[in-house]
Amino acid sequence: MKKLFVFGLVLVLAVSAFAGAKKESAANSLERIKAAGELVIGIEGTYPPYTYHDAATNKLIGYDVEVAEAIAAKLGVTPKFVESKWDSLIIGLDSGLWDTVINQVGVTAERKEKYDFTVPYTYTHGVVIVRADNDGIKTFEDLNGKSSAQTITSNWAQLGERYGAKIIGTDGFNESVQLVIDRRADATINDDVTFADYLKEHPESPTKVVATSTDVTESAVILAKNQKELLDAINKALSELSADGTLTRLSQKYLNLDVSKR
Repeated sequence: MKKLFVFGLVLVLAVSAFAGAKKESAANSLERIKAAGELVIGIEGTYPPYTYHDAATNKLIGYDVEVAEAIAAKLGVTPKFVESKWDSLIIGLDSGLWDTVINQVGVTAERKEKYDFTVPYTYTHGVVIVRADNDGIKTFEDLNGKSSAQTITSNWAQLGERYGAKIIGTDGFNESVQLVIDRRADATINDDVTFADYLKEHPESPTKVVATSTDVTESAVILAKNQKELLDAINKALSELSADGTLTRLSQKYLNLDVSKR
């Protein structure tokens, strides 16, 4: 019995120490990042025009990539990108695999309960995409009872579910569109900029937009809770990058329009 008591006491102390260390680590995250000299960023790398690889050089590029690089420069550190599938990106924050995710993460009420968001750096509209020969879906309401190919944890999947769609899980936008083309899904939802960029690369794609949301989707940098110093520092960086025209320039470079402003 005594051995069990001692073991239990040690376990409690160990858990308490771990929790305290985790809390201290979160509180001093900005200091830790500056000491390490790098900001570790979770990113897809397969989501043009935001995060993708240049066909000729295989270099990681895109609007979000350069925004992340500009933020890191403002913090005085080097960005370290870690690529992962979308559904693993936000989960990686819980595990401490990266300091933040900069990958068009939509700001939602559900996510704000568990994570902190910076000020938005992207404003877009959601669109419903179907095969060109599909005349049965013309509005978001028409998704009710239909299948929509989406990354499971994305805000687009949540939007589809809100309209009654049956979600088919995918690893990213390109797979979602391909399922629509192959008639394995009735539709997919994403932002208007992503689809416009897709059509530039695939002008013969047998797909079309049938509905555009009137609501503006805001995307921001996402962080684990209770990292006020880091949150404030990134907000300050984004404010400066907006004021000096950097966000507008990067948006025009990759998207041919300014999505950095509402």
